[in-house]
Amino acid sequence: MTMILKWIGRTAIFALAVVALQAKASLEIVITEGVDSARPIAIVPFTFVGQNQPTQNISQIVAADLMRSGKFNPVNVMRMPQQPQNSSQFNAAAWAKTGIEAVVMGTVKEVGLDRYTINYELIDVVKANGGVGQPMMNAAGRMVAGSNHILHSSEITIAGKLFRQYAHRVSDVIYEKLTGERGAFSTKIAYVLVRDKQEYRYQLVVADYDGENEQVLLRSKEPLMSPTWSPDGTKLAYVTFERKQSQIYIQDVYTARRSILTSFKGINSAPIWSPDGRKMAMTLSKDGNTEIYVMDIASKSLNKLTNHRAIDTEPNWAPDSQTVLFTSERGGNPQLYTVDINTKATTRVTFDGEQNLAGKFTPNGQAIVMVNRTNGQYNIARMDRTTRQMQVLTRTYLDESPSIAPNGSMIIYSTLHGSSQVLALVSMDGRFKARLPAVNGRVKSPAWSPFL
Repeated sequence: MTMILKWIGRTAIFALAVVALQAKASLEIVITEGVDSARPIAIVPFTFVGQNQPTQNISQIVAADLMRSGKFNPVNVMRMPQQPQNSSQFNAAAWAKTGIEAVVMGTVKEVGLDRYTINYELIDVVKANGGVGQPMMNAAGRMVAGSNHILHSSEITIAGKLFRQYAHRVSDVIYEKLTGERGAFSTKIAYVLVRDKQEYRYQLVVADYDGENEQVLLRSKEPLMSPTWSPDGTKLAYVTFERKQSQIYIQDVYTARRSILTSFKGINSAPIWSPDGRKMAMTLSKDGNTEIYVMDIASKSLNKLTNHRAIDTEPNWAPDSQTVLFTSERGGNPQLYTVDINTKATTRVTFDGEQNLAGKFTPNGQAIVMVNRTNGQYNIARMDRTTRQMQVLTRTYLDESPSIAPNGSMIIYSTLHGSSQVLALVSMDGRFKARLPAVNGRVKSPAWSPFL
């Protein structure tokens, strides 16, 4: 309950901080591949009790979240043998015949002006049907004893405006109960939205992971690039050309206050926070060559990690903070290298394909996600660090700027759909794919937030 209260408070602060900059959501997820092979699950429409029905439908949001994870296939309501409100109404025998693995059900009760009490339960169908332990149903298929089939139950009273955010929290819980991994549906994404017909063409935008609740943090006449989240999810670093040269800024997501971090002569680009949030890796050319540096944010002191005549860029921290991954042309074509921040020893990491760039460590450090060029095609790929096996995950056109969900389950990236630049999602195993096209504008440089 304490965590939920903290979440409600934080959500309210964010909404108040950006209300003046709020814009209509411009992204809509279009599923393109991979749902049919996922685990079947049922999200029963929540029963509403009251007069003023909220505008957001929790069960629909949860179903969409779980489908987009690539791991679950919520069944159509028409395929459900019943629509129970709670476990006492649940007919285990009927559900067991459907092949559905788990069922979510609940109620939404109006209890005051814009106040609603939400109850929901997550039921394991196999356990409910007596597949594990003692049978828990009578001859009519009704529950008679035990509760180990109820994987989770919850009750909360919230305002109607918080329904979407709470639904994402419900999805997080269900995902974790069924997979053992933390859900990432309550996270956000940052991206650059380009609207060519507006005076301030470039917009720095924050939205829910699914593109809803879009908030414009900054509008600029000059290009904006490379947004990246602080580890605590309260700040963004990004590159701007507002003063006719590249500069790195840090901006508070909640207060909109910002400060300049670097404005050296030449290139200031590709900022990325260290896992502890105290340092920033970046690309600078202040000494002539384009090199990887690490800055202590508090003192502004710099540590030069690379020293090579070739272009070194696109740093990314390993989870242990001792290694930085980067792109370099020192081998002739862009490939991925690592540099030890203490010894400054460099090691080439990738060899497959014509080029490999924009590398990102997965949260557990076991794999690297990158842009791979093979036969002239730029696609998102994943390389296992132990086996060095490379798997190409996408087959779209001109894929770039991958960013990984904090639980390591999904990758968001920029791609071309027709002649338009859009965002897309792909699961870490490559089976599930979706597009997030913009209604009005081109979207690029996505950055997935940490857990919030």
